[in-house]
Amino acid sequence: MGFSVDQIYRYPVKGLSPEKLARTALVAGQGIAGDRRFAIAHGSTVFDAETPAWMPKHNFLMLAKNERLALLRTVFDDATGTLTIERNGRQVVRADISTQTGRTLVEQFFAAFMGSESRGSPKLVEAPGHMFSDTARKVVSLIGLASVADIERVARAPVDPLRFRTNLYLAGTRAWEEFDWLGREIAVGAARLRVLDRIDRCPATSVNPATAQRDMNVPRLLQDGFRHIDCGVFAEIVAGGEIAPGDEVTLV
Repeated sequence: MGFSVDQIYRYPVKGLSPEKLARTALVAGQGIAGDRRFAIAHGSTVFDAETPAWMPKHNFLMLAKNERLALLRTVFDDATGTLTIERNGRQVVRADISTQTGRTLVEQFFAAFMGSESRGSPKLVEAPGHMFSDTARKVVSLIGLASVADIERVARAPVDPLRFRTNLYLAGTRAWEEFDWLGREIAVGAARLRVLDRIDRCPATSVNPATAQRDMNVPRLLQDGFRHIDCGVFAEIVAGGEIAPGDEVTLV
């Protein structure tokens, strides 16, 4: 076997930049703590925080349609509830989004930054225990870095793994080996995950996370090179535990 966790990421606000984690505690039945905790809903989207239900991603600002989002760098501080947004290395918003005043500041920024793309006045939304994932289940996403390297071979160009907005990047796997784990459990450090599905990739992967340009049609590369548009897998956490980069990953 001989594979391990290379990097761990979460995405506190759906569609916005990743946060690299030095370690995280996984909890059975949940996603990565704080992952997709918030979203920027379109003005026309009706989201009930009292009785939250999963909604398709077109209800929110997202890279698949709104590549300008990749121009922003965001950091969320769980302890203080503070969201910081930067553009071109310069802070443009810093607000405590646990308060209505702070949320309003963030919403006003996105209204100005996105213009008509937000389809009305954008709303920063959250609900206790809710995860704004692209799938209705609370999951963790995994990709073997060898699979990304195989896409680079087909593309004949570098492919930033962050295009795939994944939680766990794995080192030491064979290309596409993660597809062989469907229906099986894997041990990741002290935790255990059950691999559920392959992840089909949308146009969000065509956006360069460093430049915000649509400079590579990744779904077409996948289709032309591999006869599918999948990259990575979803898994559910079946037993909790703390994980960190360098942890061994084994099939159970």
